[in-house]
Amino acid sequence: MTPSTLKDRVRCAVQTGEPKKPQPVRAAETVDGGTAEELHAAGQQDGGETSDAVLTWLERYGKHFTKALPSHVDNGAFFAAVRAILPGLASCTPASLLQALLTCARFGLIPNGRHAIIRREGKLAVFVPMYQGYVDLMYRSGRVGSVHVGMIHAGDEWNYEPTAPAPLDFTHRPALELSREERGKPILAYAFCWMTGGARSQVVILTREDAEDIRDEYSQAYQRAQQSGKNDSFWHTDFDAMWSKSTLRRLHKVVPMSAELVQLSRADDAGDAGQAQVLHAPDEDAQALADAKAAHAAAEGSQEPQRVATLPRKRVQPKRPGSRRARRGGKGRRR
Repeated sequence: MTPSTLKDRVRCAVQTGEPKKPQPVRAAETVDGGTAEELHAAGQQDGGETSDAVLTWLERYGKHFTKALPSHVDNGAFFAAVRAILPGLASCTPASLLQALLTCARFGLIPNGRHAIIRREGKLAVFVPMYQGYVDLMYRSGRVGSVHVGMIHAGDEWNYEPTAPAPLDFTHRPALELSREERGKPILAYAFCWMTGGARSQVVILTREDAEDIRDEYSQAYQRAQQSGKNDSFWHTDFDAMWSKSTLRRLHKVVPMSAELVQLSRADDAGDAGQAQVLHAPDEDAQALADAKAAHAAAEGSQEPQRVATLPRKRVQPKRPGSRRARRGGKGRRR
């Protein structure tokens, strides 16, 4: 029976009776010292038994996370957020979970739903940076003094004149005195920033139709959710947040971008496309990911039916009429 949950896969990966194969990275090396009893003891605790078992496994890569996390991010706060989201990732593969968490750590973002999210897509865990995560990285670049991201509702007072000098070209006065119903639905999303030198960037404005066009053309996660009928992508469940995020990503085209922001955008796009996100991982992170893949393969490889190898067939050249071989009845050359 194939293990169906993350806890089952981790348990299989750390069982002491696991067969060892002569390969560069063995499953036994992946979780040195782990035993089935250790997982069983963690699983006996009331509540969150899957979280405890998986955290026990993830702690073996503590040095990789410590090295990946920037100095301003507390290791304990990061793993506290990880523990909170693990129950929703119970069916993900260990390799994808480790990849998503390492990617999140490399950018110094905590997966708390505000800065970043670890999302489950089938059996894969995917790192998804939220718009607040992009804002954080913009501040870290040292070039941006402040970032403003907002949404204009139908009842708000606003004005936009692209030909006027900044900051007179754009104004927005939210009608906060009105009720939510009176203020109306969002009609525009905008983003701009003030640079550390005192200059203000161009104002980027996206209509709802603009956001829908971006969604339909670029989001493969949305397309997969549409085709499957699940309608569970972020564009389905939190359209306004994705609208704001798209506006902020458009802002990157008119302000200086740091190398880290470029990498974040690439990792975001790779996750949306269902591709590997550790595009910039150092050797240590890459080795940890290879170990996790080996553990997952060891846990499930023996459960899959073996393929029967097909021997290559010798290709016979057709006889050509009038050839010497054809006249001799197909026999080889006489010696």
